[in-house]
Amino acid sequence: MIPEKLKKGDMVKVIAPSRSMALPWITEEIRQLAEKRFNEMGLEVSFGKHVMEKDKYDSSSIKSRIDDLHDAFQDPEVRMVITIMGGWNSIDIVPHLDYELIKSNPKIFCGYSDITTIANAIHAKTGLVTYSGPHFFDFGEKKGFDYTLDYFKKCLMSKAAFEIEPSDKWSNDRWGKDQENRKFDKNEGIRSINEGKCEGTIIGGNLITLHNLSVTPYAPSFRDKVLFVEEDYNEFVATFFMRLTSLTYRPDFSGVKGIVIGRFQPESNITDDDIRFIVSKNPALQKIPIISGVDFGHTTPKITFPIGGEIEIKSKKGNVRLEILKH
Repeated sequence: MIPEKLKKGDMVKVIAPSRSMALPWITEEIRQLAEKRFNEMGLEVSFGKHVMEKDKYDSSSIKSRIDDLHDAFQDPEVRMVITIMGGWNSIDIVPHLDYELIKSNPKIFCGYSDITTIANAIHAKTGLVTYSGPHFFDFGEKKGFDYTLDYFKKCLMSKAAFEIEPSDKWSNDRWGKDQENRKFDKNEGIRSINEGKCEGTIIGGNLITLHNLSVTPYAPSFRDKVLFVEEDYNEFVATFFMRLTSLTYRPDFSGVKGIVIGRFQPESNITDDDIRFIVSKNPALQKIPIISGVDFGHTTPKITFPIGGEIEIKSKKGNVRLEILKH
């Protein structure tokens, strides 16, 4: 079930199912620029009632977060629900979601990082295509946002299939703290780790949240799927090895068609050689095409991709092609 694409005049509802909008680095300047960018696309912005609530863990109560999410989905004027940012506690609201309400009111749901938990759970329980893409916070980035905005529009404002091309440059800056002094590096492009080609349905996003969700009743099936995985600076080779390997022990992992890995932050020190070493140790990974260095994760810029959408992969050394077919 693919939600309707955004068009001019549509309402976007901003909610905080993980961390609050009251965090000090989400400044008024960032909020205003983010809202301006939506307005420039012809979209109106409104906010959940509880987005400014903040407890000692920088979030709010389960009830407040659930109420805002349910209110957004059942509001007939809202066409898109977008999250403020990620965090670590989205999983505590997953059992409390009204999946029948969401299924009866299909609309775009977008966010990344910790929001992977909610996005994959909604898709698993309702069949609704959800989206891994920029948070509302990301729309307040002054520099280097054009690529992110372009893929947001390709995925959420058009029905046409589109190819994922690498950005020219990328950044690992904590730009929320300093918008002017930025460092951008040349993009090495998308690389083939394991050759092959496949077509399948996308699931995933953030690896640790997908890993945690996989042992709950809210996990999506892995059959006929292409896994998208990324991690932040806390990940390193050993933890990436453990989490990815443990997913291959799922009874349905044999149905995985391919894996697409997002760009790691430099602090992780995970290289393509590290990924190839992990693959060499696991027969389940050696059978499928695997690609690395795609523009999604905790660096900027980033693509928007559909969880539950269809993708075609052609992975060959020096010639990698990713095309989103249905979104």
